[in-house]
Amino acid sequence: MTQETARPGTVILGMRVDSGDYGTATARIIDWALRRESRYVCAANVHMLMETRDSLGFQQVVNGADLVTSDGMPLVWVLQWRGFADAQRVYGPDLMLAVCQAAAAAKIPVALFGSTTQVLRQLNENLLKRIPDLQIVSAISPAFGELTAAQSAEHLGELAAAGARIVFVGLGCPKQERWMAECRDRVPAVLLGVGAAFDFHAGQVRQSPAWLQRWGLEWIFRLAMEPRRLWRRYAWHNPRFIWAIAGEEWRRRGHG
Repeated sequence: MTQETARPGTVILGMRVDSGDYGTATARIIDWALRRESRYVCAANVHMLMETRDSLGFQQVVNGADLVTSDGMPLVWVLQWRGFADAQRVYGPDLMLAVCQAAAAAKIPVALFGSTTQVLRQLNENLLKRIPDLQIVSAISPAFGELTAAQSAEHLGELAAAGARIVFVGLGCPKQERWMAECRDRVPAVLLGVGAAFDFHAGQVRQSPAWLQRWGLEWIFRLAMEPRRLWRRYAWHNPRFIWAIAGEEWRRRGHG
């Protein structure tokens, strides 16, 4: 791997978050891919942050990533409070499209890893409609549940044989981050965890309006779309995040 200068960012409740925008994130990913380097990228939001707070092992997984983007607006606001005035949201689904556009221009082969065969089929079709020059060389739907060492080795072999230099990973948090950390240095590609982006771009799940996203209220829309699956996540993580970040900011200002 190449040596890099320190990344601008901060540590929020124990988890690293890098400051930047779509352009800087995309450029780094493309540079790594052109060099055939094995890297992994996490798109961090409140859910991921609170998962790292509940698990030191998972915190180490995220902090060990080569890039941790500010996927959620609350994390962008914290970066801005802490002096990163130019910090912007780098939303996983939009980052995926930006990277696909840049990969097509640079003739970098990409792969899709995660979800179901039906979602992958529709995702592949929709991406090629949007970006005709994109080279999608592999689309793998792994078994549900934790992957065995043998299964991971087989999938990594397929990705390497296909020549993928960027692999979009849609296994959901925290499974996709753990898998990427385990697989770094085992395939010459950038692994980019994009979570729900597969369902969004395949047309399986609607994305929230842009104005809700700008105000950090995307979770309300997603909860309305998938209440049975998401209500526990938001009911558990969101109040704890508000309380914990308020306490951390209070202490940072010398009150505790």
